Amino acid sequence: MSRTTAPASVDREDDAATPSEGLSHGLKQRHLSMIALGGVIGAGLFVGSGAGIAAAGPSIVIAYALSGVLVMLVMRMLGEMSAANPASGSFSVHAERAFGSWAGFTSGWAFWFLLCVAVGLEGIGAAKIMTGWFPGSPEWAWVALFMVVFCATNLAAVKNFGEFEFWFAALKVGAIVLFLGIGVLAIAGVLPGTDAPGTANLTGDGGFFPHGSEGLIVGLLASVFAYGGLETVTIAAAESEHPVQGVAKAVRTAMWRIALFYVGSMAVIVTLVPWGDAAVVEKGPYVATLDHLGIPAAGQIMNVVVLVALLSAMNANIYGASRMAGSLVARGQGPRALGRLSGGVPRAAVLVSSVFGFGCVLLSYWRPDDIFIWLLNTIGAIILVVWFFIAASQLVLRRRTEREAPERLVVRMWAFPVLTWVALAGMATIFVLMAREEGTRVQLYWTGALTLLLAAVGLVRQKAAAGRTD
Repeated sequence: MSRTTAPASVDREDDAATPSEGLSHGLKQRHLSMIALGGVIGAGLFVGSGAGIAAAGPSIVIAYALSGVLVMLVMRMLGEMSAANPASGSFSVHAERAFGSWAGFTSGWAFWFLLCVAVGLEGIGAAKIMTGWFPGSPEWAWVALFMVVFCATNLAAVKNFGEFEFWFAALKVGAIVLFLGIGVLAIAGVLPGTDAPGTANLTGDGGFFPHGSEGLIVGLLASVFAYGGLETVTIAAAESEHPVQGVAKAVRTAMWRIALFYVGSMAVIVTLVPWGDAAVVEKGPYVATLDHLGIPAAGQIMNVVVLVALLSAMNANIYGASRMAGSLVARGQGPRALGRLSGGVPRAAVLVSSVFGFGCVLLSYWRPDDIFIWLLNTIGAIILVVWFFIAASQLVLRRRTEREAPERLVVRMWAFPVLTWVALAGMATIFVLMAREEGTRVQLYWTGALTLLLAAVGLVRQKAAAGRTD
């Protein structure tokens, strides 16, 4: 092992900083900026946040603020490492450089599995909306159609993916900005047909913490997983025209905007709508708020936005999974066939990464009632495992980069290493809270089992590789 802890094979790749060599570079800065914003704005915010509001009440604002701070720290760390060494394998490459090939193998394939399963989940969610619009149409047929479209999109040049994501993300961002604008006008009492609610919904019906600390914890757990998706921008940066400048700018601009969108949305919702309103969960908090304000066709408007959010996530997750798989294979950590490029695109990796989605076509046909919950449990807390690897890797690589190539530190983590340790402590706390809650405990078990299995395989592979070089 050379340098500090990284294997020699990784160091050679590290010096070149080109684990994405051979890939197209068709993404522009506008693509990266929108991928950074749109990648995290999905159904988890538009629909899933309703369960968090029902559990935490108005204190959901604090829950989203706390988890938002954690995500901002993680993205700052990832931005620092990705600007210093842009790679399509993103945090997997950084983990490998920091701790050895087993860490890159574990974090990379865990994330690949997360994205592949998420593609199926999003396809099922989008199909449910379509069957609502077209009663009698089979859900599995819609899943199949979406999978064919986005698999084909990702088999084409990367600029096609970038254009799809740019316009998808623009619609989602526009919807949230419009929602926030309407909400602020309603809170101020200047929206026609509405009166200023004051603090009645924030302090009434049990107060700001209606279910105490337990409710806040449930809301916190729900909010953490709603932020997943930002990592894709550091994967995409490796295929941009100017990777270093691109990822640095995208990370800087995205963090505060996303915090504003998430925390601002929650503040508007709980100020305008009683948190105990059943419609917040049944219809989703955004639809419930617009209905409360008497906005015509609010439900259908938000259904269109949620559909776009789901399709956008499908597109982005197929892309991210294929690039992660391609990067892992390029580093000798997967079947070589997956790494073959055609026209600058890892088409074999795209096809394999789409298998889970196509599998969900069959699963949604055979088990339409319970497959969604089962798939959700299998991916559980993988995003937290990924964030843990990011923070731990940054602790090691920051010192190494300061010593060997300080000019690469285009983006710097704030108050290093104090805030890195704060982030790690925050993640450890969330793991403990998940173990305490019955609803999230099973997800923690699934994620723990998968992580340990991948780590064991990765260690065996690393030792075998070391034995061959001796």
